[in-house]
Amino acid sequence: MTRVITILTEDFSDWETALFNSAGRAYYGFDTRFATPGGVPVTSSGGMIVTPHLALEAIQLDEIDVLIVCGGTIWQTEQAPNINALVKAAHEKNIIVAGICDATRVLAQAGVLDKLRHTSNSAANLSELNYGGAAYYQDVPYAVADQRVITAPGTAPVSFMAEIFRTLGQGGGELDAYLAMHAAEHSKPA
Repeated sequence: MTRVITILTEDFSDWETALFNSAGRAYYGFDTRFATPGGVPVTSSGGMIVTPHLALEAIQLDEIDVLIVCGGTIWQTEQAPNINALVKAAHEKNIIVAGICDATRVLAQAGVLDKLRHTSNSAANLSELNYGGAAYYQDVPYAVADQRVITAPGTAPVSFMAEIFRTLGQGGGELDAYLAMHAAEHSKPA
């Protein structure tokens, strides 16, 4: 069974990881769990209160296949939990690491983006961190996957979901149909 932990913080952006976790749990039978600093409940930017399964300090990397860091405004503040060592260790253990929106800042600070293609909300969002991967930044509106690391701007939860599934080897016709369903709203009326 694929085991996933998504890290949430106060004011997390609730739409960014919802598609992946919902489809992974409901359709693929993934074990999806949520972790927060101290294991305390957090409130999303939309007002949803989430009681986590565990504290992020209790995450055991030997027990997971995917580590997702959900975006939110906290990642640009001093209140952000320092999870750089956790993210770096997950990447070194070949665990899939994914960050969306401002959570890409965490991956940059951990050094994970220094030598692989990646994206974020903007190049400026990461360049102010003085990280080593600026030359690999992709200025695109969709998720980018490289070496088992997935990054996306906050406006790209569908491609973020898709790239995580593809990296897990879950691509194919079923995923294509699901993506087409989400893309349908953007097609022009007949």
